[in-house]
Amino acid sequence: MEKLYLKIAVCYFVAGVLLGMTMGIIHDFRLTSVHAHINLLGWVSMALFGLIYHFYPAAAQTKLARIHFWLHNIGLPIMMMAIGFQIWTGDAAFMPAAIIGSLLIVIGVLLFAINLFKQMPR
Repeated sequence: MEKLYLKIAVCYFVAGVLLGMTMGIIHDFRLTSVHAHINLLGWVSMALFGLIYHFYPAAAQTKLARIHFWLHNIGLPIMMMAIGFQIWTGDAAFMPAAIIGSLLIVIGVLLFAINLFKQMPR
């Protein structure tokens, strides 16, 4: 599981860097918050989850680790696209999708915390 987390983290890193470079090239920084969230919730958080699961392999083998992975990786793209479209178009109609995506991430992070507390030796 930890390798899967690390591989997807690198994908988010590439996406965040490319978005940042594109914003710099076209001198349009409206999507800065999307860029920051992709890097933080995608690259940094997923890499940390992967490293933590590497050091606590029992936690990596649980159903909670798999559910967390999928909630995070479904929620983050939904949230990022919704926020991006809202910023780009100025249309608040994308906000419900952003909320749904963020709720999936929050639930996933809570499952990660529960998993770690249950599986980490005392």
